[in-house]
Amino acid sequence: MDLTVVILVEMLYAVASLILISAGLAVVFGMMKVINLAHGEFMMMGGYATITAVNLGVNIFVAMLIIAPLVVGLIGLVVERLVIRHLYGRLVDTMLATWGLSLFFIGLATMIFGNTTTGISTPIPGFAIGNYQINGYNFFIIVVAILLLIGMLSILKATRAGLIARGAMQRSDMAAALGYSPDRIYMATFFCGSALSGLAGAVLAPLVGLVPTSGGAYIAKAFITVIAGGPSLIAGLFSSAGFFGVVNQIFTFAISPVIGEVALLVAAVVLLRLLPQGITGKFFKGKL
Repeated sequence: MDLTVVILVEMLYAVASLILISAGLAVVFGMMKVINLAHGEFMMMGGYATITAVNLGVNIFVAMLIIAPLVVGLIGLVVERLVIRHLYGRLVDTMLATWGLSLFFIGLATMIFGNTTTGISTPIPGFAIGNYQINGYNFFIIVVAILLLIGMLSILKATRAGLIARGAMQRSDMAAALGYSPDRIYMATFFCGSALSGLAGAVLAPLVGLVPTSGGAYIAKAFITVIAGGPSLIAGLFSSAGFFGVVNQIFTFAISPVIGEVALLVAAVVLLRLLPQGITGKFFKGKL
């Protein structure tokens, strides 16, 4: 029974991690159709913003949940104004530009923070379940992921701003005809997507040692999760993260963590071969 509880918690943690890692990209790529290869670097900057704020004496939860998303969101706002807004509708150009941005951010972080590993301690201690030790911080990540999904769903479905953003992403000309500025909507949406990426990097920072190249560990999983989820933003994010998280943890517990990562990638290839339009292209049609 103890082992069952531990496995269940680890599965929920794996799913929650994928949701956090992919949420920002789901907004930028899933909604805006911007191939953001700098997504991992936005997460990396969120981690560094958290560590810097904590070292300056800021409460760790304030640093993770408020400061890091705002800092990275503002950086994303500058990037959108200077680069991305000139490339909407040009997928290849956007991909090349964001790849260049990722290299720029890695170099900048290396100049500022150095190339050594840094980090912070988890603010929630672990505890024992029977003969097994479990990380208490995992529960915090699970709660944050749940609240994030609920918040995204509520904003996109039940608020005027969310409805306007969704409409502008689908028909910017119609939004302009109704008196809304597509330029400002795209700017605000990219800010939100960047802030979500910063939040993910901040929340995951206490679990990993941070270096300027840390973003490379997240980008593949984020794209796999968003693409496999299909056209529906929230339903796709939840379903694909749930599927891949469970597959990863089953093979991790059965064999090893390395095989778990390999199983995740194999599952993604098989899923996209069977469902080229993603999970919500076949199931959950019409869902947000």
